[in-house]
Amino acid sequence: MKQRVITAVVALIIFIPIVFLGGTLIEIAALALAVVAMSEVLIMKRILLVTPEAIISILGTLFLVAPKSWMHDLPSQINTPFVSLIFAIALMVRVVFSKNRFNFNDAGVLTLTMLYIGFGFNMFVQARTVGLGMLMYLLLTVWSTDSGAYLVGRKIGKTKLAPQISPNKTWEGSIGGTVVAIIVGIIFSVTGLIHFGILATILMTLFLSIAGQLGDLVESSLKRYYGVKDSGRILPGHGGILDRFDSLLLVLPMAYLLGLL
Repeated sequence: MKQRVITAVVALIIFIPIVFLGGTLIEIAALALAVVAMSEVLIMKRILLVTPEAIISILGTLFLVAPKSWMHDLPSQINTPFVSLIFAIALMVRVVFSKNRFNFNDAGVLTLTMLYIGFGFNMFVQARTVGLGMLMYLLLTVWSTDSGAYLVGRKIGKTKLAPQISPNKTWEGSIGGTVVAIIVGIIFSVTGLIHFGILATILMTLFLSIAGQLGDLVESSLKRYYGVKDSGRILPGHGGILDRFDSLLLVLPMAYLLGLL
C-alpha cells in the first residue's frame, strides 16, 4: 500500500504540471506514453521490441499520436486514414517476409492496438487544446467513476458484472461509479468549467462513464487473454501505462464522437 501511495504522489507531481501547461509538453508526454503503452502490448505478445513488426507498430502509433501542427509540411494526402492504411499494409507485408513466423493474427492485433492507443493519446492532446476545463472534466469523469465504483462496490456490491474478466467488479459498483461521475459533471457545469447545461452534462457524463468502464473491461480482457496481472511494471504498485489509461483511451474517442473535441 505504501508503495502504491508513493508512486501515485510522484506520478501526480509529474502529471499535473504537464496537463496544466499543455502545449509542446503535453504533446511530447502523449508520444512517450503511447510508445510505452504499445511496448506493453508487444511484450504481452512476446514480440521483441527490436523486430520489424514491433518497429512498424511503434512508428505507426507515433504517427497517429503526433498533432496536426507537426505535419503541416507534409502533403495533404498524408492524413490519418492514409497513415493507418500504410502501416496496416506494412504489417501484412511483414507477414509475407517472415514466412508466417509473424502471422495475420499478430498483424491484426497490432493494427487494432495502433488505432486504439494512437487515436486515444492523440485525443488526449486535442482535449487539452480545447481547454484545461474540458480535459479535467474528462479526466475526473474517469477517475470519479473508478473511485466511486470501487467504494460502492466494496460496500454493497453483490452482483458480479463480468466475473470471467474482472471478478471484483459489480453492477452495484458500476452504477455507483456512474452516479458519482454525474455529480462531478454537474459541478463542472454549474461552475462554468465546461459550457454545457446540466441536462446535457448529465447525459454526456452518463455515456462517458459507461465508455470508461467498458475501456477498463477491454484492457482486463486483454490481460486475461495473455495471462498477465498487469500490462507492465513501469509504475510500481500500479502496473503499466495501459493499466492507468485504459478507461481514458476509450473515453477520449467517445468525447470526440460527441463533438466535445
